[in-house]
Amino acid sequence: MLQMQLIIPILFVFLGLIAGLIGENVIYKRLKNFVAKRQIPGSEIIIHSLHRMTLLWFVLAGCYGAILAYPYFTPDVNGALQKIITIAFLYSVTVVFARLSSGFVTIYIRRSQLVSASLFANIAKTAVLILGTLILLQTVGVQITPIITTLGISGLAVGLALKDTLENFFSGFYLIFSKQIRTGDYLKLDGGHEGYVTDITWRNTTIQELTNNVIIVPNSKLASAIFTNCHLPVKEISLTVNVGVDYESDLDYVEDVTIDVAKEVMQEVAPELINSEPFIRYQKFADFSIDFTVYIRVNEFFDQRIARHIFIKKLHKRYQQEGIRIPYPTHELYLQKD
Repeated sequence: MLQMQLIIPILFVFLGLIAGLIGENVIYKRLKNFVAKRQIPGSEIIIHSLHRMTLLWFVLAGCYGAILAYPYFTPDVNGALQKIITIAFLYSVTVVFARLSSGFVTIYIRRSQLVSASLFANIAKTAVLILGTLILLQTVGVQITPIITTLGISGLAVGLALKDTLENFFSGFYLIFSKQIRTGDYLKLDGGHEGYVTDITWRNTTIQELTNNVIIVPNSKLASAIFTNCHLPVKEISLTVNVGVDYESDLDYVEDVTIDVAKEVMQEVAPELINSEPFIRYQKFADFSIDFTVYIRVNEFFDQRIARHIFIKKLHKRYQQEGIRIPYPTHELYLQKD
């Protein structure tokens, strides 16, 4: 008789598991593909937030049905099991909302062109998890007032123990809200390292060098360091190239030819900045040449490399065509006869 009574509860659990697997592997995947094709804004975040939740919710529903269908549980055991299932369901909903808040905060930060969303996204996720846990405890009858009081008292001791961590945490906020650093900015640190800012977390700032090496700098160290942000106040910068021509050269003609080549380079590398015309400034009478500097506007720091490469090639070829000589060091020897 007992075995017959177990069939229906087991059947509920089995049906819940089967429905969950179907929902996860069929319905969820089809919905994910549908969203990917339509490219609905924010839909990817919702799909990611529901990952594995379909299976969990169907299994919990099956277990809940099994508890109701099994008649031999005492009221206390029955109530305890239902409470456990309720806690699991509410916590899963909290996790979903935490994922949603993290994802939408990430989108907002990126669209606002502020900084990497890692710091704010983690704060939003943690806040939702804490709030959801407190609501969950209140729902199941646990008094949360003593818990909040205890957390407030113990928070002081934890804060003293985690002094360095909190210093990095608030330094990260300082760097963000002072707008000294943003994701994608190119930094030159006083220690000689340089690269693009890829993320600002609650503890450190990640900088990726042009060689793809990653530099991890504690936020507190970066906040007190001397660094150059090559993207402030704007990303566009002036590329400078030093050139020298022979003393016999017509300097006006050299200037015209050089600027013409510089315009060609700008048209190829930074056509949107073509209104910022390049120019040259003669610097000095050197030992073997008259030296000058060429100033060319480029979109950002990284574009200097390709712009310099193209400019030197084009300028050298053009000088050869125009008969403009780039001198190299020479020495004259005078021999005295006896």
